[in-house]
Amino acid sequence: MHAHLLHNGQIRGTADKLLSPGQVGFMNGWGVFSTIRVCEGVLFAYPRHYARMQNDARRMRVPFPYSQGELEAHLEKLVQANNAHNATLRVALVRNRGGLFEGTQIDRDCDLIAFTADIAQWGEGVRLTYVPHGRLGTSPYAGAKITSWVENLVWNEGAREKGFDEVVLLNEKGEVSECTSANIFAVFGGRVVTPPLATSGCLPGVTRALLLEEIHVPGLHFEEAVLTPEELETCDVSFITSTTRDLLPILELDHKPMPRNPPVIAKIAGAFTEYRGRYVAAQKSVLSQV
Repeated sequence: MHAHLLHNGQIRGTADKLLSPGQVGFMNGWGVFSTIRVCEGVLFAYPRHYARMQNDARRMRVPFPYSQGELEAHLEKLVQANNAHNATLRVALVRNRGGLFEGTQIDRDCDLIAFTADIAQWGEGVRLTYVPHGRLGTSPYAGAKITSWVENLVWNEGAREKGFDEVVLLNEKGEVSECTSANIFAVFGGRVVTPPLATSGCLPGVTRALLLEEIHVPGLHFEEAVLTPEELETCDVSFITSTTRDLLPILELDHKPMPRNPPVIAKIAGAFTEYRGRYVAAQKSVLSQV
């Protein structure tokens, strides 16, 4: 984490004491968040992150008092304060009131918190293992990106203790849903498949959405479809996606080598990188005219 953070619109030091035990969101994980890639000072795909946070806040009854422009201005102020022009940014809105143990001195309905960090180096790919019943596709809150993250952290920590990098979370039907912090894609010939939002229980990742809606690779078609463990293990090649990772190939599942197809991965990753470059250039052009 960098030296400064954003707290309710103000730039503060990361060592400052800013929280109260009476803030119910921090005690109960009652909040929503998103992780944004900062590229050359531009908040990449920011409107998509904002729309998802706003929708999740509505579903989870978290106050969301910021317009798209207001929140963007606050986050850009943090980027400048940390000189974090190529970095990862985490932003959260946390509810402060509700429940039996609300503090008596709370004067805001929610807290806005954001911080930046260096871009992590993830290596050549990931080694995964399965977690049965890790997601409930039929839950009314499936797909919400909330700050109650302890299950994911425990699964991830346990996987690393066994020599894995991440886990494949299966839903109640035994179908592939996602990783703890990444979406999953599998390639079958010209089809590039990712589990469906409507039934798998996975999060609507922004990188996932861009591949489905914006990225075009000759000879490949991106689509949603139910994905079983057996299909994942027998596909032509597979990879995970997230804001912090972009695309990473799956190298192993339960210590069994997965098929590798570097040219296909390179084509998809190259198309994504090109899209991001165009996006950043367009945003910088707009800002230069303001």
